[in-house]
Amino acid sequence: QVQLVESGGGLVQRGGSLTLSCAASGFEHGYYPGIGWFRQAPGKKREGISCLSSTANRTNYADSVKGRFTVSRDNAKNTVYLQMNSLKPEDTGVYYCAAPYSDLGCYLVDYEYDYWGQGTQVTVSS
Repeated sequence: QVQLVESGGGLVQRGGSLTLSCAASGFEHGYYPGIGWFRQAPGKKREGISCLSSTANRTNYADSVKGRFTVSRDNAKNTVYLQMNSLKPEDTGVYYCAAPYSDLGCYLVDYEYDYWGQGTQVTVSS
């Protein structure tokens, strides 16, 4: 059974940093899927903010986070990280990681993904 578990969210002041983790389990041995990070702010649609391909040779970021967020992965730990710096109140939301059934690529659109974590709340105070 595939599971994605996000952690690392919390309350932080403007300008602060957080690192989110996405721990994956249940995938076929040796399969490291591309991972997407999404967020949903209150009253807004879910948006793709970052993604990372299987071997980390390709990344992509939404314009809203480019230069502030960095995605990385440790396949030995089956974990993907999202380092978030210079956080702004508009970064507030529930952050989700997602994985496709069988794809190694990097996508910022939610329809490319089949598995989703439960989300972790990030709140940035002003």
